[in-house]
Amino acid sequence: MKTYPIPMVPGPVKVHPAVIDAYHVNYGSSDLESEFLETYNQCEERLKNIMATQNSVVIQTGEGMLGLWGALKSCLKPGDRVLAIATGVFGDGIGDMAEMVGARVQKMLLGYNETISDIDRLENAIREFRPKMITAVHCETPSGTLNPLEDLGRLKHDLRVPLLYVDAVSSIGGTPVATDAWHIDLCLGGSQKCLSSLSDITFLSVSDAAWEVVEDVGYNGYDALKPFRTAQESHYFPYTPSWHGIVGLNAGADVILSEGLENCFARHDRVAAGCRNRLVKIGLSLFPLPDAVPSPTVTAVAVPEGITWAEFDNRLREQGLVVGGNYGPLAGNVFRLGHMGTQADPDLVEQALAVIERVTGKL
Repeated sequence: MKTYPIPMVPGPVKVHPAVIDAYHVNYGSSDLESEFLETYNQCEERLKNIMATQNSVVIQTGEGMLGLWGALKSCLKPGDRVLAIATGVFGDGIGDMAEMVGARVQKMLLGYNETISDIDRLENAIREFRPKMITAVHCETPSGTLNPLEDLGRLKHDLRVPLLYVDAVSSIGGTPVATDAWHIDLCLGGSQKCLSSLSDITFLSVSDAAWEVVEDVGYNGYDALKPFRTAQESHYFPYTPSWHGIVGLNAGADVILSEGLENCFARHDRVAAGCRNRLVKIGLSLFPLPDAVPSPTVTAVAVPEGITWAEFDNRLREQGLVVGGNYGPLAGNVFRLGHMGTQADPDLVEQALAVIERVTGKL
């Protein structure tokens, strides 16, 4: 298998050494040993700190999409109304997922190079549609944007919408995610982004209001939230959890908290700003519009003129750099650099930019 000396894919990121060390232990049965539960509980507390929440945090074995699906299926019945705010590939996709669960979905469509800004439009949509759930994406990774959520949370609270569901997979640990202050009921994360772990764990905070809905819906599939409400108290999980995965995620969370949340967020901001400034000097075009909010964890860039994405990607790889391609209408036109977690490293980003400058200079 080929590995690259300059990894800049926006997840899975380069795994932190402390996380790798966690996988070198032969743990016992997570179903039987009290030490597993102690680690799970410690990991939950660390995640609550990073996510700024007092809500319980469910930690599931599986990649981030497991949590995205499980939260929808655990909280929606056929015919329930969902207002899906779509500012990119994932926001649009979550609306489609809710439809597949049987919900009645109305999408609030914005450009893939925009972020939430028209609060009056949003308020009108909520008042007219009266949704049970609003869905939004904090960091739209394919677009390199970060949606402001404070006003959305306020509207959700003031207009008494039962549930706010937020995909924060690519932002948790790299920028403030004020779960409780923004009135988020289901805040979803993944291990392989800013937490610099393997892509084997999904986690999400669940508010008291969301737990009531979960009990009412009663969904009990593999990705269900319901069994986790009592799993820690009884040490009886719905399936055998990955002890290695929990220890790895716990180590990733500890790395962030040991650095200090404010220091960690500031590092991501500095690296992102430096990356974008240098890309512009090289002569490349950043994807989001000037009035969109850029994400501190990922930068989206237009593929240079005169070359296809496949050829450009190949030339970068020849010099040891691997970046992310894109999806949907952005595929082939926009590529991405993931400066999140271990990759929010000025030296690593400088190496990546030097390769990009050499390659574009020869076009």
